[in-house]
Order: sequence, then C-alpha cells, then structure tokens
Amino acid sequence: MQTTTLSFENMHQHGELFANMLRARHEWFIRHNHWDLPQAMGMEYDQYDNPASRWVVVHDENGRVLAGNRLTPTTAKCGIYTYMIRDAQRGLLDTIPADLLYDEAPVAADVWESSRLFVSHHVPAAERRRVHAQLVMQLGTAARAVGATSCLTLLAANWPRWAKRVKVDMTAMGPVMEIEGVMNQVVSMNFESAMQ
Repeated sequence: MQTTTLSFENMHQHGELFANMLRARHEWFIRHNHWDLPQAMGMEYDQYDNPASRWVVVHDENGRVLAGNRLTPTTAKCGIYTYMIRDAQRGLLDTIPADLLYDEAPVAADVWESSRLFVSHHVPAAERRRVHAQLVMQLGTAARAVGATSCLTLLAANWPRWAKRVKVDMTAMGPVMEIEGVMNQVVSMNFESAMQ
C-alpha cells in the first residue's frame, strides 16, 4: 500500500493515478452512493478540482486506488466559488444545506477543507480500517506540508467512533444533518499538535 499527494505540479510524474482517483470517485459517489455529480469519461469531478487543490490517494503498486481525499485552501477563489463548505453556507450549492456550520465559514491560510473522502468498496472489510488510517495519516502530512493547522470536512456523523482510532483531534463545527440520505456533520480536524 502506498500513499501519494497529487498536485497540478506533480501529477505528470504519477501516470494515470489522478485519472484513476477520479474514476474511483465516480465509482463511489455516483455509482455506489447515487449522487448527482458532474462526470465525464467515467470520472467524477467538480469546480473544486482545480490547481489550488491537492489530492491524497492511497493506492497499490499498480495504481489501483483504494482511498482518496481532496484538500482545498479556504482562501481559494475560482469565479463565484471558494470551497465546498463555504459555498454551501453561501447558498451556492443546492445539495448541501446552508445551515451546516455553527459559525461563519473560515477563510484563513492555515485552514484547508478536506472533501470527497472515500474508501473504495473494493477494499476488503478486513483491510478497510488500515486503509482509512493510512489515508487520514497522509491527509495530516499533506495538510501540514501546505501550512494547514486544521481542516474542515463534511463527514458521516459516525466520526466519533473512529476519530480516536486514527489519532486525529476532531471537533464538531455544525449540527448533524441529513444529506442525500446520510447523516453528516462538519468537523474540524486539528493537526496543530502534530506540527510541534
């Protein structure tokens, strides 16, 4: 099992890994979860897959994607869009409720958004915990590499069950709410203590 953090600067060094990650997202979010998301050539993407973002990918030696995640700076801006959680709060996304946060969405260089987190349903049950832990560990490494001390993320509301297992300090930043049939909550993952 390997982990790679992709960016527009380095993705050319990793062959098909970026496309494979978008294909794995299509498999998970569109085919498995039945979400109505943009797609082309069997790949899922959206306006946040742009040069400001990074993508953390857990994969095998053949480039088969086991898990993935996207990191976007909260300072990003592309046309009317910034980052997914903030844009939902601003009423720009019709699939995510605007009242997903207790407070105003942050815009700060040391706060990034983590989105599109998934573990492939092809990963055997016995391996899922290890793959998920590897993904979250690399997410922390990638976040710290860009100067982030924390990441906001919209997760399934069962996050308290596994937060301690992956050794990440998490805090609820909004209410539990149903989104497309799944109970979700915005959470802040604190990476500051790991930076010292």
